[in-house]
Amino acid sequence: MPEEELAARVADVLAVDAADFRQRAEGDAEVIKDAVEEGVFDNPQAIIGLEYEFYAIKADDCTLRRVPRRLLELIGFEKELGLHNAEMTTSPQPLNAPGLAAQESEVKARLQTALDVTQSERMRLVSDGLWTIPPEGETAGTYLADSIERPATTPDGAERSIRIATNMSGSARYHAMANTDQADSAGMRIEAPHVSLQANTVMPESLITSIQPHYQVAHAPDLPEYFNYALRVAGPLLALGVNSPFFPADLYDEDATADEILRDGWMEHRISVFETVLNDPTTGEGKVRFPHDLESVDEAIDRIVDDDTIVPMPVEPGERFDDQFPHFRRKHGTYWRWVRPVFGGPTRSAANARIEFRPIPAQPTVRDSVAFLAAFAGLMESLTRLEHPVHELDWQLARENFYGAMTDGLEAELTWITNDGREITDGLELYEDLLAHAEDGLVNRGLSEEDAAKYLYPLRRRVRQKVTPASWKREQVRAALEDGADLADAMERMQQRYVTRQSETLLEGSFADWIGD
Repeated sequence: MPEEELAARVADVLAVDAADFRQRAEGDAEVIKDAVEEGVFDNPQAIIGLEYEFYAIKADDCTLRRVPRRLLELIGFEKELGLHNAEMTTSPQPLNAPGLAAQESEVKARLQTALDVTQSERMRLVSDGLWTIPPEGETAGTYLADSIERPATTPDGAERSIRIATNMSGSARYHAMANTDQADSAGMRIEAPHVSLQANTVMPESLITSIQPHYQVAHAPDLPEYFNYALRVAGPLLALGVNSPFFPADLYDEDATADEILRDGWMEHRISVFETVLNDPTTGEGKVRFPHDLESVDEAIDRIVDDDTIVPMPVEPGERFDDQFPHFRRKHGTYWRWVRPVFGGPTRSAANARIEFRPIPAQPTVRDSVAFLAAFAGLMESLTRLEHPVHELDWQLARENFYGAMTDGLEAELTWITNDGREITDGLELYEDLLAHAEDGLVNRGLSEEDAAKYLYPLRRRVRQKVTPASWKREQVRAALEDGADLADAMERMQQRYVTRQSETLLEGSFADWIGD
């Protein structure tokens, strides 16, 4: 899209009246509350789904590559924040044996097609938590921070300048965030050990990619119970999934040594990137955060309405069921919590209340990604049905678990309450209890014990071997440094090794096949 046309679209977005937008969102919330009370969002069984993000690289040297928009349309993927991003969203399926199999098969089928098409372009889609090799001939800092200003005419005839991020997708709402009166409420920066980057747009968020399992509750008023359990499993599941221990080499401070970067770096920098790019550095709790417990479904709805609106987007009329509350849907798009409730559906019969689980970075293989989907869904089934006592775990401890997992992965000291009511910090005992309940939840939904164990095997292997994708990456870099490489070369070797191993196992293997490399 020409920059001038994009600037004009951004100017139109910025003309939306914030007070009117909020008032309409409040009215939409009442529509949803009435529908919840009528049982519109109830369904006879749990439904699962998955959002899966990728980034593109040149196939020969693993440097980041922009994805042509025509190619995204051809492979049926959706655009994300950066020009290098691509996202897949699976079709919702019942949580049972055929449903889980359908989720995995759909991901494989669509991804295989995408890999075949991109191969002809000498390109590859990568499933990873954070890219580390910038485009050929560019630095990561320039790629993420580069922007230009273009003139635009507002709907009232005034002239103004619009800032456009050079490497951001042509979505007006992404670019509008840098031009709104509330632009200062987003940090637009990265702050992590030995890394500090300031930008004028939210483009630095495009460093990161994730998987996002969805779990649809059968009875909407019960959503808070599932939500509160999801907060308590967030830390332990994140610790198993960490996959972004490094930034691109040129983002590190010039005086930082490789030893310092290895010593001080976190296992999951994706968490801090999302928070520091989108949160206001001058205030307390930001828009991206670990949320508090819920007491009622009305509270879940009100939180979304009451959340700060950075960009009040224009709303177009539509024919979907959830177009009855369009302003609420728009607000939800920037309601950034690590666990968040969702209310929607294309038709009245498909209306649903679900939990979107956002802490997990993109994983090395499809099987690993589906393992997290299965584990999260199984836990939501089992913990609530059995009234597992971990719901008594203090919220502050659940939050500390989450950020401890972010920094230390499986080495973090996590607090858990076992099935027999004991508070523990032993990791092996924690995961024995957690994964046993995930398996119980899957079996209760009709999976055989053998199939349930198969889905969870990649996660059990990580626990037994005390290896995560992040710790694997750190060992690869450490070995290269001991071989005499400098940090940039060591990271490049690691990333190329990651892509090579992924190309061998993405569709049919798992990260368990990498352990021992």
